[in-house]
Amino acid sequence: MSAFDQKKAFILESIGLTSSEVPDASPKGTIDSLCLPTINVINAHPDMVTTSSCSGRVSVFLEGMKKADTQIGAKGNEGRWLFVTHHPEELSSWYDQVDFVYEEPKPTEDSQRFILFKFEPLILHVKCRDLDTANLLYSTAMGCGFRESGIGSNNIVGIRISIKLDTPIGYLQDDKLVSIVPKSYLELITKLSLDRFTENFRKMETLTRAIESMGKPQKAPVVESKEERRLRKMKEGMARRESVREEKEKKRREKELQNQ
Repeated sequence: MSAFDQKKAFILESIGLTSSEVPDASPKGTIDSLCLPTINVINAHPDMVTTSSCSGRVSVFLEGMKKADTQIGAKGNEGRWLFVTHHPEELSSWYDQVDFVYEEPKPTEDSQRFILFKFEPLILHVKCRDLDTANLLYSTAMGCGFRESGIGSNNIVGIRISIKLDTPIGYLQDDKLVSIVPKSYLELITKLSLDRFTENFRKMETLTRAIESMGKPQKAPVVESKEERRLRKMKEGMARRESVREEKEKKRREKELQNQ
């Protein structure tokens, strides 16, 4: 079994073991059910396997504490999700699930921890057996509108699309989650996210169908260099001359036998 086949077998076994009781490293803890049709098509291909996936999500995130005045807040240092969903039907009045205090914005400090509203579209990482397969998958994804896609190390293809939404909506003040925008603005960005979910799922279906009919990469014809062509022609000429010489020698011997 090749190194790729061993890696694929391990990943598929891990996918089969993932559950709410045995979560993976993602915030959700399990594989996105909305991603499964695409994942299954990819993993059915003998030369590809998914290494990570997200069907698209809306999240409201409180930045972590900053170690320096110039540092951008991150997931660590007490950063946490206040709300996250992969399902558009769960977006209605999501802000009522967060203990917001609605206030006019005040001057902030450099160490302020902001609250960010994000829509993040589908993202897939797919390990391919070889560069030919990676190039074919990359071309297929680009053809489906996933213009942020690329090929990384170890023939891993990142499939991405640029329809994200990312905006600050508040900050942490003492222990209060302060929203600096009214509910009407939160409703507006929720509507924008629902529109993006629709486009995201349409693109995902297009991608799934394209990968399903993708097949295997065609080997490119070998193009000779001038030097390779010269050597080949010289070798073929020598072979023809040798063949003619042998034929003449054969006829000479036959004639000698007839004269005896």
